[in-house]
Parts: sequence; structure tokens; C-alpha cells
Amino acid sequence: MPVVKSTLPEPARQVVGEALQQTLVDLLGLSLIGKQAHWNIVGPRFRSIHLQLDEVVSTARTYADTVAERAAALGVSPDGRPETVAASFGLQGPKDGWLRDTEVVRLLVEALEATVGGLRERIAVTEKADPVTQDLLIGLTAELEKQYWMFQAEDWPRDS
Repeated sequence: MPVVKSTLPEPARQVVGEALQQTLVDLLGLSLIGKQAHWNIVGPRFRSIHLQLDEVVSTARTYADTVAERAAALGVSPDGRPETVAASFGLQGPKDGWLRDTEVVRLLVEALEATVGGLRERIAVTEKADPVTQDLLIGLTAELEKQYWMFQAEDWPRDS
């Protein structure tokens, strides 16, 4: 017996639940990457990138909560446990130790690009299943694409 009854038909709830769960994992993982880089960045652009990382982490954490609450509202139990995130997060995290500012920028460009790519796929699959969830994912994508743009601009001209 479900604790929370969904307003969606079961097939749509399953599609939306999977999309929201993977988005939750991606956001929690992205926030961990951002914080690890935030604590370990060194280099001449330390301060500006350090502060920009906080923006990414704040966006990821705020939306993670919104995504999890959307799932719960639809009768899908969100799973943000560390072991779930570790088992299903597909992005490469930062290396151990201090991180040069140029490494951090490249790491975030890659992480944001992958996260946005996954979101765009989920936007497509939620279009008919639940336009409300799709709208949430669209807003999140816009925010992360803004950060993606800003980190790309930090890396120009690209240091080799």
C-alpha cells in the first residue's frame, strides 16, 4: 500500500519517478564535486572560481530538494542516501588533493555538460508523462546551462 497516492497514472509515475531519481543523484553528485573543488582549488583565479563553485553547489542543493519533494508528492520515495549516490552517479569526481584552478574549470565544464545532457534526455521523456515535472527540469537545465557558460568563459583562451 503506497503511503502517498500519485495523481499520475502508474506508467507515467514510473517514467517520472525514474527521471526525478536520476536527477536527484546527479544533483547530489554535482554538489559534492563542487564542494570538493571549492575546498581544494589553488591558483591565480582562486577567489573568483571559489565563489562561482558556491553558486553551482547552491543551485544543485536547492534543486535537489525541489526534485526530491516533487518525487515525494507523486508518491515516489526519493533516495539520496550516500550509497545510492555512490552506486549510480556516473561522473568522474576530482582527484585527491589540491586542484589547480584550470583543472577545476575543466572538471566543472565536463560535469555540467554531462548533467545538462542527462537533463535534456529527461525533459524529452517527461513531456507527455508529466509536463509539471518537465517544467521543473527545464528550469533546472536553464540554471545549469548558465553555470556551464560561465565556466566555459573562465577557460578561454584554453590553457594547454
